[in-house]
Amino acid sequence: MKNKLFAGLVALALTACGKSPKGDMQIYPTDDEVAKGADISWVTEQEKAGIKFYDASGTSQDLYKILKSKGMNAIRLRVWVNPADGYCNAQDVLLKAQRAKDNGMDLMIDFHYSDTWADPGKQTKPAAWKNYNFTDLKAAVYDHTFSVLTQLKNKGIKAKWVQIGNETNNGMLWEDGKASVNMKNFAELINEGYKAVKAVDTDSKVIVHLSNGYDNSLFRWMFDGLKANSAKWDVIGMSLYPSATDWEQKNTACLTNMQDMVSRYGSEIMICEVGMPASEAQACQSFIKDLLSKVKSLPQNKGLGVFYWEPQSYNSWKSYKLGAFDDTGKPSVALNAFMN
Repeated sequence: MKNKLFAGLVALALTACGKSPKGDMQIYPTDDEVAKGADISWVTEQEKAGIKFYDASGTSQDLYKILKSKGMNAIRLRVWVNPADGYCNAQDVLLKAQRAKDNGMDLMIDFHYSDTWADPGKQTKPAAWKNYNFTDLKAAVYDHTFSVLTQLKNKGIKAKWVQIGNETNNGMLWEDGKASVNMKNFAELINEGYKAVKAVDTDSKVIVHLSNGYDNSLFRWMFDGLKANSAKWDVIGMSLYPSATDWEQKNTACLTNMQDMVSRYGSEIMICEVGMPASEAQACQSFIKDLLSKVKSLPQNKGLGVFYWEPQSYNSWKSYKLGAFDDTGKPSVALNAFMN
């Protein structure tokens, strides 16, 4: 509230001086206007396995409350169509989303359109959709998206942002939606997801998400192609996983790319995933703090926020070593970046 009041007073002062608050001087978004979040899709599986999370004093505490105490205000959850173990299906997502709502946190839903991981190297159709023709595949994207979001809405849970696909560097639902083979098909799949999102809530913002946020040529190729094929989106999403030695260069390149995406397409920008080895917590803190600053610096407040991917992973859970908790199950200094 204080930040908003301050920003309003600055705007009034600039207007009195004959300057537009959006013109000669950039007014940066306040902390409570920027998403500072985490993808914690593993949390129910971890809790079932007996994993516990601890605050700085070593007291066992609910993960959502720990993240909120670190300045986080949003949660991201992936959705799989029919996963073998049930985790990340619609029912599991609903349970985790309810906890986000109960903690007063915004929600991002990340549709993979697969029964398992979808990323730049694999975009495997759900088994139930394997033999669908393209018309049926588009209908499945719409129906699945609409169904999950409607289940959330019926519980009073709003999806503020919705990803249509995950790290879709070369499209999704291969081979039909492989962008390098048929960009038009990928654009049509994106539009089915877009229509479904807006049918549930016109205020939800649709994200198209690619990895390697520093790679401007990749982003231009993809979004030029989608635009040429009349695809619709609200937000361009990015992943960024630098090392402790190259994060400054990657952040600089990412800023250049973000600025280009804003000017070229008028899109808002979300950093949907970040991570760095847990052993490099101090460097990770500097990386996130700098990236948040760069996101906030985008013109017209087009920078929406930054999400850490599975920060609560520790002791090499699932062999993942890019979490932001230490080996005792407490947040590392990396997460302090979200408190600023």
